[in-house]
Amino acid sequence: MKRRYGAPARGTWPVLLLPVQTALMVGLGILVTGPAAGHWPFSAENRANQDLAERRAAPVTGVSEWFSALAATETVIGVTLLCIVALLVLPRVAWRTEALFLGASVAAQSAVFVVVTMFVERPRPAVPRLDGAPPTSSFPSGHVGASVALYGGLAVIALLRMRGPWRYAVSGALLLVPPAVGMSRIYRGMHFPTDVVGGLLNGAATLLVIGFALLYGRDSTKPAEPGKSARSADSTGSADSTGSAESAKPESSSSGACADSAATAGSDRPVLVVRHSLGCPDELADRVRAVLTARGYREQRWIPTSAERPCGALAEELAASPPALVVVCGGDGTLRACADVVAGTGIPLAVAPCGTGNLLARNLGLTLDPAGALDEALAGDSFGIDVGRVEGDGLAPTRFTVMAGAGFDAAMVRDASPWLKSRLGWAAYVLSALRHLGDPGMRLSIRIDGGRRHRRRARMVVIGNVGTLQGGLPLLPGARPDSGRLEVVLFDPRGVLGWFTAAGHLAARILRGRPPLRRAVPAQAGGHREAGGALEYFSATRVDIHCAVPQPREIDGDVVADGTRLTVAVEPGALRMFLPRAPSAPGGVPGPATAEDRTGRRPAAPAHQPR
Repeated sequence: MKRRYGAPARGTWPVLLLPVQTALMVGLGILVTGPAAGHWPFSAENRANQDLAERRAAPVTGVSEWFSALAATETVIGVTLLCIVALLVLPRVAWRTEALFLGASVAAQSAVFVVVTMFVERPRPAVPRLDGAPPTSSFPSGHVGASVALYGGLAVIALLRMRGPWRYAVSGALLLVPPAVGMSRIYRGMHFPTDVVGGLLNGAATLLVIGFALLYGRDSTKPAEPGKSARSADSTGSADSTGSAESAKPESSSSGACADSAATAGSDRPVLVVRHSLGCPDELADRVRAVLTARGYREQRWIPTSAERPCGALAEELAASPPALVVVCGGDGTLRACADVVAGTGIPLAVAPCGTGNLLARNLGLTLDPAGALDEALAGDSFGIDVGRVEGDGLAPTRFTVMAGAGFDAAMVRDASPWLKSRLGWAAYVLSALRHLGDPGMRLSIRIDGGRRHRRRARMVVIGNVGTLQGGLPLLPGARPDSGRLEVVLFDPRGVLGWFTAAGHLAARILRGRPPLRRAVPAQAGGHREAGGALEYFSATRVDIHCAVPQPREIDGDVVADGTRLTVAVEPGALRMFLPRAPSAPGGVPGPATAEDRTGRRPAAPAHQPR
């Protein structure tokens, strides 16, 4: 078994050292409060606490209160949960291991602390105390141990993940918090100095154990995102088109024949590049242009988009002169609009993902450096992927590549602040979701492949061509973009317990990682339920949804008019895309293309029939 980035896995056996750590801490506590209590320096601790209490001053008291609050139980729990969510949702690729490391460190330290206080009984210092004393032993300091686990854990993550001199500045600042907390606890009369030392030792030992179990052997330099070659990783840091052109030169590898073929085909017919001006600024456009030129596409026609025309004049350009390739520089909405035009024509499409969510790119295993993703895709092959075709009341027939849905998810997308989206990316959707947690559910009926109607109540319904959301959340773990089927989930948590059960179930999926890739599963007429019934899954080639009252609806992250009906059908293999590997190649290993895939590379494009 291998860890990510090629580091050998050590397993989680080091956590077995936690009982040893607990026993050592108990022994140290018994020593400090027993045989060693009458000997220096332990015998001088009472006097040290009394001297500090006699010299208290208002400014110092205020600062000590602030540092003590940084390690209060409520603060530690809140900051830990917030940081775990941030580690899972803010990076383009979820930092699951780091999130697990932080949560496990704080939890393990607390568990050791509780056990130690059961065996070691030490009263608080006999001085006026400025904080309320919890009913636990003074040894070890729980505040200090928790601060080491939390802020020390964040310092470790900063050292692993940040770049440049700031990594040391941030890590150093975080590492200063636990000693400051310790001094404040002594100053406020809550602990003896040896209690603080015990807390520091307990927290540091916990970080060592959990870090050895989860992080040991990982490269301290930032790894390339999954699927990103060293070449494209280098191109990420290039700020000029010359550097980008150099990074985009074809490799001498097994994909060289494909790249040479691309160059030859690219010289015969132009490439159409659909550009979302906000998602693809001038600097990125220069890099994309350099990649295409290096791959042999010297004749390029760039098509700008607008709010009224999300794929610009692509349909007219295709009708006038079928290109060798269509490149989409934008997010899922721009890609969906282009796929709606290109699907069924045989003209291959490639994507430089530069949107908010980039869900299709994530699910296809593309890197999220736009120019690097395009370069790797053009070095690969042309594969057919499915698209969904959706229509409904007030909704003209259109295609999607990722997901369509109604209810909670559509309301979340609709009400996400554009200002927050521009600054936080798709994490803005999380904040929008909080506003709709109390929304009532909807009553609906669902028909699978023309069968009988099933009446349900749900907070949302999602029909997906792919299954993984932002943060690596596999909402539809059975969805595959080349399965010839669509996966459906009804989400209906009942009460607070239902929400926690569903959240725990989905969080466990994130920590386990993506399940093994598999082909289409048979349709299940009645679906199957998970998470105590909060999630119900179906598999189908056609899905009919009818809601009792109009609901918010969305298609690939674009909000459409509210309505009561959604009818969705799959179009198997309708969209040809250049990808580094087959969509369902297990383990990220390039899968062998079928005969159709091989002959389909750079197919002769038929005359485009505008719909």
